[in-house]
Amino acid sequence: MRRKLVVGNWKMYGSVAGNDSLLKALGAGVGQGADVAVCVPFPYLYQAQALLSGSAVAWGAQDVSAQGQGAFTGEVSVAMLADFACSYVLIGHSERRTLHAEDDALVVAKVKAALAGGVCPVICVGETLAERDAGQTAAVVVRQLDAVLRGCGVEALDKAVLAYEPVWAIGTGRTASPEQAQEVHALLRGRVATADAEVAAKLRILYGGSVKAANAQALFAQPDIDGGLVGGASLVADEFLAIIAAV
Repeated sequence: MRRKLVVGNWKMYGSVAGNDSLLKALGAGVGQGADVAVCVPFPYLYQAQALLSGSAVAWGAQDVSAQGQGAFTGEVSVAMLADFACSYVLIGHSERRTLHAEDDALVVAKVKAALAGGVCPVICVGETLAERDAGQTAAVVVRQLDAVLRGCGVEALDKAVLAYEPVWAIGTGRTASPEQAQEVHALLRGRVATADAEVAAKLRILYGGSVKAANAQALFAQPDIDGGLVGGASLVADEFLAIIAAV
């Protein structure tokens, strides 16, 4: 049995005062029924570490540099994330791919950096609305996954998490139906299985796309959906705790 995982992605939200109450509520409210983490903006990693240490909630970052160190102004290395005991880092989120023009090659380089630094990459794949309407969903997500398989080897997924996030369902209020999401999750797992069935069976694949308390249970009940990558709802303690309870 794959243990469920729920990861909150705060995106570019948060404040020292607001984070204090949210993190304390999560630390007190999350039990041992599933793995839980929050990926916070870089400036708040220290606060997350201070308030969540000793709780059942892990923490992580939303991006990482492919570089180890050097003259890369504004970048953050995996060693820096490890200094704050980060367990996870998001890589290839659709907003990084679209707003910052990150291509598959850069995603692969970042996955390699995260793994080398001992931080679990949450590798995001997903299609836009135009790609879905054009019937290209399978081609897009398989291309993104295959880049990682070629560049890192299937064994890399033993220490990684995959997240399917249909771009058209992020922050729009639209959500892939449980059946639509399951279809893509099964496709991704099957693709990994062609390289290594054992790795595929253990791989956790999260769904990310307007996950809410109201739809979490139906999504998480699907056989190949192993939890959620949660955006806006992770900023509201009661809502996020309700999503976790749906596991």
